[in-house]
Amino acid sequence: MDRNNLLGFILIFAILAGSFYLMKPSQDEIKKEQQLQDSLKRVKDGVVLPTDSSKTIAQASPVVDSAALKQPFGAASFGTEQLISLENERIAVKISTKGGRVKTVELKEETNFDGSKLVLFDGDQNRFGLEFNIPGKAVQTNDLYFQPQGEGFTVAGSDAKSVTLRLSYSPEQYIDYIYSLAGNDYNLKLDIRTVGLNDLIDVKNKSLLLDWETSLSQKERNIKSEREKSAIFYRDTEGNVDHLSETSDEKETVEEKLSWIAYKQHFFSIVLTSKEGFSNSNLASTVATQDSLVKFYQTKAELAYTGQKENNYGFSFFFGPNKYKTLKAEGNDFNKIINMGWGPMGWINKFITVPIFDFLDGFNMNYGIVILILTLFLKLIMFPLTFKSYQSMAKMRVLKPQLDAIKEKVGEDNAMLLQQEQMKLYKQAGVNPLGGCLPLLLQMPFTLAFFFFFPNLFELRGESFLWVKDLSTYDAPITFAPIFGVDHISFMCILMTLTTLLTTWYNNATSGAANNQMKYIGYIMPLVFFFVLNSFPAGLNYYYFLSAILTFLTQFIIRQFIDDDTILAKIEEKKKQPQSEKKNSFQKKMEEMMRAQQAAQQNKNKN
Repeated sequence: MDRNNLLGFILIFAILAGSFYLMKPSQDEIKKEQQLQDSLKRVKDGVVLPTDSSKTIAQASPVVDSAALKQPFGAASFGTEQLISLENERIAVKISTKGGRVKTVELKEETNFDGSKLVLFDGDQNRFGLEFNIPGKAVQTNDLYFQPQGEGFTVAGSDAKSVTLRLSYSPEQYIDYIYSLAGNDYNLKLDIRTVGLNDLIDVKNKSLLLDWETSLSQKERNIKSEREKSAIFYRDTEGNVDHLSETSDEKETVEEKLSWIAYKQHFFSIVLTSKEGFSNSNLASTVATQDSLVKFYQTKAELAYTGQKENNYGFSFFFGPNKYKTLKAEGNDFNKIINMGWGPMGWINKFITVPIFDFLDGFNMNYGIVILILTLFLKLIMFPLTFKSYQSMAKMRVLKPQLDAIKEKVGEDNAMLLQQEQMKLYKQAGVNPLGGCLPLLLQMPFTLAFFFFFPNLFELRGESFLWVKDLSTYDAPITFAPIFGVDHISFMCILMTLTTLLTTWYNNATSGAANNQMKYIGYIMPLVFFFVLNSFPAGLNYYYFLSAILTFLTQFIIRQFIDDDTILAKIEEKKKQPQSEKKNSFQKKMEEMMRAQQAAQQNKNKN
């Protein structure tokens, strides 16, 4: 080796030595690198960090991508999920630092149909966050990690609990989610505050986009019925309440500003209320096909963004039962989530049935007894109409021999003359042939009103009576392999059907319609309704059973006080009296119909 080569090696060595000395990491850099390596080792080994009583580490920190850190909100893309618990006597809520969303809600006073804890949703079943654009990135807060602020989450001097979660872009630019649970009701308050993002957020029409998605799991025995009674409801700022389809998939864009949106399940609801309102709301409801899942709900709505340095949005979550009294007490038309029926049926339920039921419920009786007293009370109210209907049927019954004589004399071929002679007899006897039907028609809205009332009555949920374990769903003492979708027979429905057939038989035997073909419809309809009502709540079938029994007893008792001979004697005496020229509306209508038929027949004969 010559001198030049030796000198070159010495210079290279000196340069390398100087580089190592000048570029060696500081103690802080060595410490940070060690922490990173320890974190990577924990991820590789699956080690979970220790937790305390209020925070739960759901998973270890993921591998940090240095390139991602350079993106907007890049630091918030990585983190460790913590679960923060807020609870009162009614609800227990767990809030995740990932997305700052409510992750789990348990109703502490309720259970599922199988006795397990009632959790409205859990884990990834609920997604909630803001969507907006900033230079270089579309931001979805549901995927980012928030940081709890402050020590502890109890507000001093009150029973309320609160937690503030912050999503930071920089120390002066951030989004705060402030959750608070006050008192012992079903409401969780959420205040969202954006600070310093006015020059950063790129929004169209000065709005942020709210993205809220939830999938709801089965909570009732009859999941088919649960799906059919679940839907997205919403109320606009003018007070109008509407909903998506309860039985099929549906998407709808609501341009009117909304004050609240409700994810309704059969007996429970999640209602999100906004002080500022939701604009251009895109709502979607999908019926689940998976076992134990009911429906999937999604909302994308715009939130007004003023572009000021600080923007505030006031929200409130209601996590609770669809109990009419509870929802009505919440105000804001929450009670309209419960389907009480349309038109007269809704009025009957709201202004008659609900007040009476609430009054009886105050005595803390078994709900089977409450339904019995309610049925007796309503039958008592309807007794005058029932009595009038039976009187009319009795008059028609005693006139039947005379009507048959007219039919035999005139013949059935001359329908026009037959109607004229029958109307003449009705007028002489002072009988309205529709007198027995009209009172029954007036009672029909009450009968149909209960078709809506009992299936939506939260109070019956989980309540037993006799052999029925839960009055809010069907009783199934007999089960078998599915046949055409039916896998059980409801004993309460059998009792209802048998008593209805008994009442039909008695009516036919005593009304003079025993030889009429219409009597067969009376026997067919109860059998049809058996297959319809077999999967309906036992409470509804129990009411119809009681109603049929009381109807039979009422008619039997009335029959003992109505003498056909006395009624016939009064009719004959009426026929002897001078006939008034004044005609009632029914007679006028019948004469107009007969004249129209005569004119049509004459025109037909001319042609």
